[in-house]
Order: sequence, then structure tokens, then C-alpha cells
Amino acid sequence: MTRVLIVEDDARIRDALHRALTGRGHEVRIVGTGLTGLQEAVDDPPDVVVLDLGLPDIDGRQLLSMLRAVSQVPVIVATARDDESEMVATLDAGADDYIVKPYSAGQLEARTRAVLRRSRTEADEPAIVVGALTVDPPARTARLRGQELDLTKREFDLLAYLAARAGRVVSKRKLMADVWDQPHGGADKTIDVHVSWLRHKLGESAASPGFITTVRGVGVKLSDPAT
Repeated sequence: MTRVLIVEDDARIRDALHRALTGRGHEVRIVGTGLTGLQEAVDDPPDVVVLDLGLPDIDGRQLLSMLRAVSQVPVIVATARDDESEMVATLDAGADDYIVKPYSAGQLEARTRAVLRRSRTEADEPAIVVGALTVDPPARTARLRGQELDLTKREFDLLAYLAARAGRVVSKRKLMADVWDQPHGGADKTIDVHVSWLRHKLGESAASPGFITTVRGVGVKLSDPAT
């Protein structure tokens, strides 16, 4: 049984999801405002939060940032906003998945299983050491020469994925599928921008690479620059 918190202002959608997911054996709580949802998530943490962006009291992405400041509970954003830039920005803000309305309870249940499977796998991973860089997936922290890096959720996901495959070139298509959850590909610019941000936080650049190297036409590689 999965404990699901649904933050959705449309009463018809809330009630339909409550009936469908409860009927599938899950424990479901529903709230209609963002701040109430935040309080619920903090006071009695669920296994997963399903979050609408169009809330009456606060923008859903702002709520997501507030939630991420106090919790790492998996969040699936469920919204009518289907613009790719909106989707990328929401995932970068800390969402674990993004589903566009209308969707079925079966689709939502499948997404829930996927994000929970990823979070449980991550919790079992040991720390990864690549030279002076240490990445700790369970704690979601990364340190360079002992100093903790200030990374967004997506930057950490990208760094951890590359660190776990240190020394190997990873294609952009693979990164889109596994880090951005877009198996059919997406904009290469999204990866390029995040690699650039990550390089900056590691104290390097494309002109003066260190840990991260871009192999033109192939993909991205993370390796120990001292070797």
C-alpha cells in the first residue's frame, strides 16, 4: 500500500483520484490548497505527493520549492500545462516526474511506482568517490575537496548519474531518458545548459574542463582530472 497525498484544487479530479486509488489499495489524502498540502506533507509525510500547479492560494512550482526545502518526498506534478519549457523548469525545481492532464488513475499509479522504485534504489547506493569529488546519493549531497556543493535537484541527479559511470561517455539520449525521464529524447540544449551550470559549480568550464568532458557528437563523461 502506498500513502498518497493529492494536492489538487479541482474537486472532481480530487474525488475521482481518491476513489480510483483507494479502490486499488492505496491510502489517499486529498487537499484543495497548496499551503494545506505543505502542512500535511510535513506533519504526516506520505510516500508520494501528487501536485497540481494551478492552485488557488500559491503557485504550484513555488510550493514545490518550499516543500523541497524541508523534504525529499517524491513529487509527481500533475497539470494541464504541457509546454516543454514549463516541464523542464518544474523538473529542475525538484519534481520527480511530470504528467499532463487528462490522465488516468492507472497512468498515475505507474508513475508512482516508478518514482518510488528510483527513490528506494537511490537510498541503497553507497557514496561514490571520483578523485576529490564525493557524491552521496542517499544523503543527496556532493562534496568537492570536502566542501559541499550547492546543487539543484536536477544538477545533483546529473552529477550522481555521471559519477556512477565515471570514465564512460554517456550519450545525451541516455541522459534524457534516465535523468530527465524522457525516453523519447528531448532538447540537447537542456543537457548543455545543465552541464554548463554543473561545470561552473565544480570550478571549471568548457574551455578549461576538469571533471566533466564533452565528447563532440557522442556525449558527456565525468572522470578524475588528476588521472
